[in-house]
Amino acid sequence: MKKIVNYLCFALPIALAFSCTDLEIEPTDSLISEGFAGVANVQGEVANISNIIAGGNLGNQDGLYALNEVTTDEYVVATRGTDWGDNGRWLAMHQHSWNADLQDIRLSWQALNSITINATRVIDPGSVSTAGGDVTELKAEARFYRAWAMSWILDMWRQVPYRNVNAPNSEIPSVLTGQVAIDSIVADLNIAIRDLPQVTAGDGIDLKQTPTKAAANHLMAKLHLNKHIYLETSPDNADMQVVIDAVDAIEADGYTLAAAGDFFDIFRPSNDVETIWWSPAATGPRIWNTLHYNLNFPGSNDGGGWNGFATLSEFYQLFEGDPDTNYVGDGQEERRGWVPDAETANADNLGIGYGFLIGQQYEQDGTPLTARDNVGSVPLVFTKEVSKAEYTAPADNAVLETDGTRMLKYHPNEEGGDQRAHTVRYRFADDYLMRAEAMFRMGQDVTGMINTLRVIRGATALGSVVESDLLAERGREMYAELTRRQDLVRFDEYLRAWNLKDATDARSIIFPIPFADILANPNLVQNPGY
Repeated sequence: MKKIVNYLCFALPIALAFSCTDLEIEPTDSLISEGFAGVANVQGEVANISNIIAGGNLGNQDGLYALNEVTTDEYVVATRGTDWGDNGRWLAMHQHSWNADLQDIRLSWQALNSITINATRVIDPGSVSTAGGDVTELKAEARFYRAWAMSWILDMWRQVPYRNVNAPNSEIPSVLTGQVAIDSIVADLNIAIRDLPQVTAGDGIDLKQTPTKAAANHLMAKLHLNKHIYLETSPDNADMQVVIDAVDAIEADGYTLAAAGDFFDIFRPSNDVETIWWSPAATGPRIWNTLHYNLNFPGSNDGGGWNGFATLSEFYQLFEGDPDTNYVGDGQEERRGWVPDAETANADNLGIGYGFLIGQQYEQDGTPLTARDNVGSVPLVFTKEVSKAEYTAPADNAVLETDGTRMLKYHPNEEGGDQRAHTVRYRFADDYLMRAEAMFRMGQDVTGMINTLRVIRGATALGSVVESDLLAERGREMYAELTRRQDLVRFDEYLRAWNLKDATDARSIIFPIPFADILANPNLVQNPGY
């Protein structure tokens, strides 16, 4: 018998990776064999797919997250001394200089494709045995998960491998592209919407950990909002109407915008009116990646944060408020958050703010913090911009250690601290803005809709709304939630220059397919420019 231990994965001849658990497998065993007879436990297989989404490259600060955030104007991960070097992968993402060997690309591709094949096994008519739960509903969950994974693959690579589980092992997977891929995703979502449970905004937060009708409608809206990008056409009114109808259905389930003052409550592990779907992915990496080593950080990570991710000045300045500070009373809108000062730092906030951390940072007793001893214990003052991409001389250490405004939506002093497993995937504000954008693209004036959101969030109402206002509003609302790359592509802003990045060409819009998969599957064609 061959022991395959947790976190070590095996691949089929088609080079699709699979999520692994502790399994005892005979050398001749295969997940897909001649005459597939169905999975042994539908409930267990669906739970495994959920775990793939919550873990590794689909759940933490790298992989899927980094490819959709660090590649944008939201984040830069500078090499601070020897920190965050990782063979240049973070700067390659920010500067769009990646290649097919980049581990974030390779591992995300593998993980997403593992979901599609595992979900396909569950959906197969032969899969009828389960240790618990309703098989029809569990299969609807699998359809949602397959649609979720295929949507990301279509969005990021434009080619979606698909394997019939009843085909011989030697058969090369087909590849879905364009309208065919979209139709396949829509077919899954239609069944998911029919068979998934209806969970309203007022229902318990635990019910929103697994897919629901609202989650499937959210994905349906997002797919159709971006459909013209995948087909290289113009937005179609019929597609925009699908967006509107899907969001209307979500709203009918009671989901709405969080009230004034409740914005950061959305990211706590408790019920709220916005969260549609959350994943039991650890929030620790979303906290550690931005906090400095010396910021107060009780719990499992007593050594402090990782001091890596910072935002760009141009992104920070999308928000209302004093452009140079973000202390309480600096005229900022709610979404920009605030930083405790010597008077407002306390045991409740740990001296750590919400949203955008800029300026002098404090201990919870109001003591001004400094950087590490090895850089001269300079004041821990987060600057508005990262001044250079990487360390080149000893004098850079003190500068790079404190460079850049930090972003934080998940606070370490909430229930569960840095160990809580509650990452919001879908929430209603995204739907609200998708509906506004769809209406705008159909020629309607959405100024009132956007101002409704802005006033709730403590921002000044706009006199009118043009396309650039829609993109800016999405940035202000959805930062650090895996929407920025997709939004920049849709608004034709992804290739422009920003801090520490020159303008790039259309090659950057989609990612390269890993070399091993190109060799294993001749139906895949490497994307242009790679």
